[in-house]
Amino acid sequence: MTKKNDAILKVLHVVSWIAFIGLCIEAGALIFNFVYALFKPIASHNIYKGLDLSEMYANHFPQFIGVMSFVVALVILKAYLFYLVVKIFQKLNLVKPFDVEISKLIEKISYEAIAIAVVSLIAHQFTKRLIQNGYEVSHVEKYWNDTAAFLMMAAILLIISQVFKKGIELQNENDLTV
Repeated sequence: MTKKNDAILKVLHVVSWIAFIGLCIEAGALIFNFVYALFKPIASHNIYKGLDLSEMYANHFPQFIGVMSFVVALVILKAYLFYLVVKIFQKLNLVKPFDVEISKLIEKISYEAIAIAVVSLIAHQFTKRLIQNGYEVSHVEKYWNDTAAFLMMAAILLIISQVFKKGIELQNENDLTV
């Protein structure tokens, strides 16, 4: 492997750690502020990064719980996805790249991406219905506006996991013939 490719992999490993830590911080802040807002309604004015659901909290508490549950669930799912990406970088062996563990992790990541896309789609439909009923929740769309990207990522990763399975078969077959 060239030094350039090795450096790129190291940079990607660091970037995945940064994304994972950032999403964990965001998830922790959202969970804390959500729970805190349940006991102190004043906290619903600025739940996280200017997210103001105070009107919904005051007038339509069940919808507030629903919206915040979707927001928290999606951030947790995204953090877990990047946790799996970090695990891939830790287990990656470029001498024998086709490993069963790596293949399973790639498959898990694809299923996680599908889960994120499905939850995002459900959350989008939920808020769309709330907006049709006169609620002002369009500012929470930023938490699930990447549904198509996660669906595409899931499809690509499922294909890559199948390639890895075939690579494992070929690698094992090659090991037996040597």
